[in-house]
Amino acid sequence: VFLSLQLFGTIVWILVAATRVPLPLLQGWVMFVAVTAWFLSIVFLCVFLFGYANRIAVNWNQMDFLFHGATFVFYFGAFLLQAATTSLHYFPLKLNSTTYEKILEDHDYNISIAASV
Repeated sequence: VFLSLQLFGTIVWILVAATRVPLPLLQGWVMFVAVTAWFLSIVFLCVFLFGYANRIAVNWNQMDFLFHGATFVFYFGAFLLQAATTSLHYFPLKLNSTTYEKILEDHDYNISIAASV
């Protein structure tokens, strides 16, 4: 479970970092969630790999449940924000009275869809 969390967190991290950021606040939260969950899953994995779980007196089943529950909530919120950013693809950005530009170009739109999924 930890390795899949690290793999998919890394993929989201790369995909969001590869897009042009039209809304820095929204996509900044997505990056924060991906990087934080990735880092904490590595810490959690190292606790078990190096045997610290036997030395720390906590209920590890409950810790695992809480960690994955919180990660689910944060990733779901990040998904909603990334999907909201992706949905802005068809809205034009008005540069001046005669010039319009897409908020997300087609390439960035495709990458943003992949990051949302």
